[in-house]
Amino acid sequence: YVCSTWGNNHFKTFDGDIYQFPGICEYNFVSDCREAYKEFSVHIQRTLNSNGHPEIQYILMKIKDIMVYLKPNLVVVDGRIVKTPYYTSGVLIESNDIYTKIYAKLGMVLMWNQQDALMVELDNKFNNHTCGLCGDYNGIPIYNEFINGDASYNSITYGNLQKISKPNAKCEDPDETQALPSCNGHRDECQRLLTSPAFADCRLRLNLEMYIQACMQDKCACNGKEDSFCLCSTISEYSRQCSHAGGRPGEWRTQNFC
Repeated sequence: YVCSTWGNNHFKTFDGDIYQFPGICEYNFVSDCREAYKEFSVHIQRTLNSNGHPEIQYILMKIKDIMVYLKPNLVVVDGRIVKTPYYTSGVLIESNDIYTKIYAKLGMVLMWNQQDALMVELDNKFNNHTCGLCGDYNGIPIYNEFINGDASYNSITYGNLQKISKPNAKCEDPDETQALPSCNGHRDECQRLLTSPAFADCRLRLNLEMYIQACMQDKCACNGKEDSFCLCSTISEYSRQCSHAGGRPGEWRTQNFC
């Protein structure tokens, strides 16, 4: 089971909810939330890059007693910069120019494209034991993330609840009353892109509608700018998730597209 975040602040929980949360503080992405000994935690912080696009600035992981800090082209373990591949008690870290991957024996794989997209796969022994932006992994969408007892949260409220409080952090919480724009004008284009022949092998493996919605939000956010980030990030994520689900996406990038 996989939780991911990509592109224009999209998140997909272990239970399959896709939502948008534009926070720029440090957040709990996914952690073991049992009362007693917690086996791992993954925190992330996004920032806007020089083009105004959200990117993951750093990832901070604790695996048992090991602290791992990741930035693009940098891996720091327990305060020391290390060369990869690097192995230490049950944790293997690999990286190249495109990806950083971490395999933890306790049942976790993390994969980061050193830019906008992060994917964490967890063993099902953590069912119902996680918290953070990835949700509680109980197999039931919406419940406990966006509906909790009698309270219902929108995605911004939910995201703000995951903030890691740091005494001197200077970051504003996103406004919880902001309504997301309706982006229906972009449906046809997004549907056409995601149902292209290159993705024939993906159709039955993934929930297409969720990716169409994310693509529509991207198009809206870009206000008609022909910026590859607006289109490519969600299509790239669809392609990654398709491969992860055992599908074989065809060659969808072209000379003049993405």
